[in-house]
Amino acid sequence: MSEELTLNEGDNGNMPVTLPQPAQYASQRYLEYAMSVVTGRALPSVADGQKPVQRRILYAMHRMGLYRSPKHVKSARVVGDVIGKYHPHGDSSVYEAMVRMAQDWSLRYPIVDGQGNFGSRDGDGAAAMRYTEARLTPIAELLLSELDEGTVDWRPNYDGVNDEPCLLPARLPFVLLNGASGIAVGMATEMPSHNLREVASAASSLIRNPDTTEEDILAAIPAPDYPGGAQIISTRDEIESAYRTGRGSLRVRARWTIENLARGQWRLVVNELPPGVSTAQVMSEIEACSNPVPKEKAGKKVFTPEQTNLKAAFLSAIASDGVRDESGKEFKVRLVIEPASSRMDKDDLIRLLLAHTSLETNAAINLTVLGTGGAPRQASLFSMLSEWCAFRLQTVIRRTQHRLEAAEKRIHILEGRQAILLDIDRAIRVIRESDDPKADLMREFKLTEIQAEDILEIRLRQLARLEGIKIGEELKKLREEAKGLKHLLSNDEALRTLVATEIDEDAKKYGDDRRTIIEAAAKVTLSDAKSVSVADDPVTLVVSKHGWLRARAGHKVDTSTLTWKVGDAPLAIIDTRTSQTVVFFDTTGRAYNVAASAFPKGNGDGVPLTSLADIGNNKIAHVFVLDAKAQYLLSGTGGYGFICTGEDLVTRQKAGKAVMTLEAGEVILPPVKLSAVTEIGEAVFASSAGKMLICPLTEMKQMAKGRGVQLMALKGKDTLIASGAFEGRIEELKVSTQPAGRKKLTEFVIEADGLEVYIGHRARAGAFLPEKALATGFTAEVVSGELPVAESSAQASPIPQPTLFEFDENVQLEDGEEEDI
Repeated sequence: MSEELTLNEGDNGNMPVTLPQPAQYASQRYLEYAMSVVTGRALPSVADGQKPVQRRILYAMHRMGLYRSPKHVKSARVVGDVIGKYHPHGDSSVYEAMVRMAQDWSLRYPIVDGQGNFGSRDGDGAAAMRYTEARLTPIAELLLSELDEGTVDWRPNYDGVNDEPCLLPARLPFVLLNGASGIAVGMATEMPSHNLREVASAASSLIRNPDTTEEDILAAIPAPDYPGGAQIISTRDEIESAYRTGRGSLRVRARWTIENLARGQWRLVVNELPPGVSTAQVMSEIEACSNPVPKEKAGKKVFTPEQTNLKAAFLSAIASDGVRDESGKEFKVRLVIEPASSRMDKDDLIRLLLAHTSLETNAAINLTVLGTGGAPRQASLFSMLSEWCAFRLQTVIRRTQHRLEAAEKRIHILEGRQAILLDIDRAIRVIRESDDPKADLMREFKLTEIQAEDILEIRLRQLARLEGIKIGEELKKLREEAKGLKHLLSNDEALRTLVATEIDEDAKKYGDDRRTIIEAAAKVTLSDAKSVSVADDPVTLVVSKHGWLRARAGHKVDTSTLTWKVGDAPLAIIDTRTSQTVVFFDTTGRAYNVAASAFPKGNGDGVPLTSLADIGNNKIAHVFVLDAKAQYLLSGTGGYGFICTGEDLVTRQKAGKAVMTLEAGEVILPPVKLSAVTEIGEAVFASSAGKMLICPLTEMKQMAKGRGVQLMALKGKDTLIASGAFEGRIEELKVSTQPAGRKKLTEFVIEADGLEVYIGHRARAGAFLPEKALATGFTAEVVSGELPVAESSAQASPIPQPTLFEFDENVQLEDGEEEDI
């Protein structure tokens, strides 16, 4: 044992040292153990996103026929098959891995469909495997469907009796979809889950265009999408930094609602939690703050000043026994927190909880994976996706070669049968009279050994005339298939198009909406929660032009009793319910949400909008009650607009959300509400030059936000001054004008034959109204149509609206422009 080992500089990062032979032996064995843990246990593969035990579970279930099985089988049966054939380790490790694959709060897209008790978010363990049952979910097809088509390499199992796949031929990058978590020797991984549609879109773009940049991929995949939803409040730069380096931390916040109860009472309800956080954990943290454990000091147990202050804060903020977990079948997560007093400030309570509980926490990102060659590395998001795309292309090449070989083999067999059919009598005679039929058939009909063997194996009735027709048809189909497969193998562009198309189809079939919202916010700062009011009482909301808000109980309030500040005037008086949400549009096209229940009641002037929304120095342009199921036509004086849904106007931020993009000098027009965009619906637009255009409603573009498309062609200083939308076809239109210098409105009706001159396509100039030279004000309504008329916000308001149309008499138009529709 006197031999020594010299380690060169770089082996351990220090100067050369000399180790005795036992140390060399221990070092070598520990290195082997470490690599075994890294590659065979803890880290997922970038190719299929699975660890070895997960891959073996999926393969065993696939071989058991549990992919398309109409019923579940006992989990113990699956575990026994896995440890008996592929994974000779403890049954608990296999069962725990399978349980995690079935938990929809652990995996964004579960690949095992569990039946029975598979644990809970609160950390409860699953029932014993003899009680639970399992099968594969439909999305598991993306991992296993191409397994038997020569797509991946195989290796013998631990005892050499069976073979197992080295990787699974994943059709999508599951390493990003479901993420992974694991600790190896000297390495660890913490891969967050992502949205299938976003990842598929990025992968499809990268495969179609290899020159796609990292910035393009980061734009397609903006952030993780956690199974439990929640909100990422980290900035865009922080998220991109973590994705570029492969390591970082994101700040994730729970999501909640405020439920308003009777007699001014309210409660906070948490319905989405950050990843790895449970309701039991939050309740335990609140209990620890409310009833801290005294610390040992000088032989006595005493509370520190920090503990005393924190206890006082929690007891004054949260009612006794005011925290309960109502999660269950109806609500996956429902943590109810009741304040000690209804006068408790909501913002203060939420800040207290965010600061001292896991309702706001850090989510680590550590993109450490095994490459397709089996080597561990820390990768960036872009490099991981690029490596998976290369793996997918190679998988499809192998699949195509396998299918081509199978087609050519079948073609070869059928060609031999076809040759025999041309002279079936001679073939029968050769077989009957020959001592060596195979050799004589090969010589007489110039067949190969495979073809001759096939002829001798088939039944005589398979050489009938009808079978000859079928053979010809099958040969034609197979030759066309082989031609297409050869084209794919020889044409890189065609191959990439096929792979990208398959990814797009899988995304369409299995994709879903994002659960985790991305809204940057400062740490421990309230993002205005969407109010969900239990009380549903009639109320009248009063909004002034200067942005003062107040409410009166009931409907049909006597407006003559309302008083206003000096220089102020009414903007809107709306009859609604306390359960509704009110949308404010400012002059910049930004939308804000305020709960109707938040409007203060009483005989005073109310409160300014700035106390409920961060509107800044902007002015209120329009206000209306939100209908989340409706659609709204948004337009600006610049002549552009689009249709959005009510859901697109919902915002949880006090600072609102940008909806309508306006250029300098433009003003947003009153939004027009529609219950649906119908095929026969029509939109009406008018300009300050006195022109009107009627066009199909279906030509409007549907968007969530932006500038939209051109609605009406405008020239010079001409502006769009009114817009309307109707679900039915306009048969008669009543127009109200206000001639210059007069107070009285003049009304006239344009009948069906008179409307033809105004009908055209979107972005046309329209035609002049009869009263264009005198009109200073204008409103329109459908006198008759095929469907009920949709009301605009202007028509729905019970108080006079500001002038909608102001025609400019000085606008000069070219000759013949009246005919331009």
